Amino acid sequence: MRLATLSDTLLLSKQLPNLTYSATRDRFDESWEAPLATLLGLGRAAGADFVEFFLERVNYISCLAEDDAITSISPALTTGAGVRVFRGKADCYVSTNDLSFNGLKAALEKGLSILGLTLPAPNSFVPEINLELLRDYATKRGKEAWLPGCSSIREMGEVLLDANARLKDKATHIQSRRAVYFRDWQEVLVAASDGTFARDIRLTQSVGYNLLCADGANRSSIGKRVGSTGQPDFLRTWDYHSSAEEVAESAGKMLYADYVESGTYPIVMANEFGGVIFHEACGHLLETTQIERKTTPFIDKKGEKIAHESLTAWDEGLSPHAFGSIDMDDEGMPAQRTLLIENGILKNFISDRAGFLRTGHPRTGSGRRHNYTYAAASRMRNTYIAPGNYEIEDLFASIDKGIYCKKMGGGSVGATGQFNFAVDEAYLIEHGKITKPLKGATLIGEATEIMNKISMCSKDLGLAAGFCGSISGSIYVTVGQPHLKVDSITVGGR
Repeated sequence: MRLATLSDTLLLSKQLPNLTYSATRDRFDESWEAPLATLLGLGRAAGADFVEFFLERVNYISCLAEDDAITSISPALTTGAGVRVFRGKADCYVSTNDLSFNGLKAALEKGLSILGLTLPAPNSFVPEINLELLRDYATKRGKEAWLPGCSSIREMGEVLLDANARLKDKATHIQSRRAVYFRDWQEVLVAASDGTFARDIRLTQSVGYNLLCADGANRSSIGKRVGSTGQPDFLRTWDYHSSAEEVAESAGKMLYADYVESGTYPIVMANEFGGVIFHEACGHLLETTQIERKTTPFIDKKGEKIAHESLTAWDEGLSPHAFGSIDMDDEGMPAQRTLLIENGILKNFISDRAGFLRTGHPRTGSGRRHNYTYAAASRMRNTYIAPGNYEIEDLFASIDKGIYCKKMGGGSVGATGQFNFAVDEAYLIEHGKITKPLKGATLIGEATEIMNKISMCSKDLGLAAGFCGSISGSIYVTVGQPHLKVDSITVGGR
């Protein structure tokens, strides 16, 4: 992509309406450097302190099997761009699906006007921004071949129908069976006035079950979902036989389970998706968006003890194929590993560019967004409690009477960490042993309290795919933890 009338590194702003370029429409590559460099220079010449463009192409499809039929196939193809303009600590964001030079320029002009800035006078010089050589993670890591290597629509349907058939073989008293899959392919390009110029391709996939069983007044509902990034053959390698057996067994046990008695108990929380409570009740409170709003109790606690000394926690984008892994964030910063809590001491916050500007906490490669219609914000990636030194048996042995929370369900979290979470599958612990199944349990607590009651962590770290909604939309994340013991927590029941 080269500007037709630009031969030097400077042009007069009156020339801008007549500039044209030949866009590479089927991919984002080096040919986008010239027009984006010019637009970034235009924004800086108008008085903006920082300007960033985010370009995106998406190829998405989902497939749903209900009982023995495919009931929905939903494709979506989108292309668009967003421009973010900073003036001091204030910023604004404008998005467009017009990726022509004039379309991007119009979006930039709108962003500038919101902050009280105008385009330079007709005879003003507009310097190009000197962008770095394109950091192309997609080409470097062979990602161009990912989309053609994914399962076809026919294969999606065949796998899901076969998976539902296996579930029918394993479960009893079935009311409904659902298997759902999606594939989300995304190409992004980031160019910013600090010289950032980076491209990536992401491939995120997920597949899972939901089983509803009923026998008279007894009901149970159990789901299981797995997800991955960067694996074109992901659906072909899904072990739905073992997943069907696990889901059916859990649903059968919960169907006739007794209701839990409400009270305060010590609990053991299972690994993998058990980490959703840490994600929701604590992880969000460590994002700089919460510091900006002054809605986190940890705002001035860096370097202080906020959790039990047994607890260490990380947020990172590097685990191979994990649901929240990224080679770069949506601001073009390479992924990294961030130590959040070490032996109970708060070490770092999760920060994006705006967070760094407004709070002083350094960027952590955590600027993420749902799509081009959202400005990036500080968001989690793969967030988990680190493994400890205990065996799982040690956790159970330390409890005379308590509850084992094997599968977590949905819940809600207040702005400052108050939470309640349903437990889809639970068991009574008596004298260090798992005894009868329980249903109807809800965990109720507050982040600053529960963090100091996680006294034992086992060695079996497990990760699980999740979806996180916040200020910059819904994104893919990983939650995780080993089995852990909470010394006491309020459990709602009957």
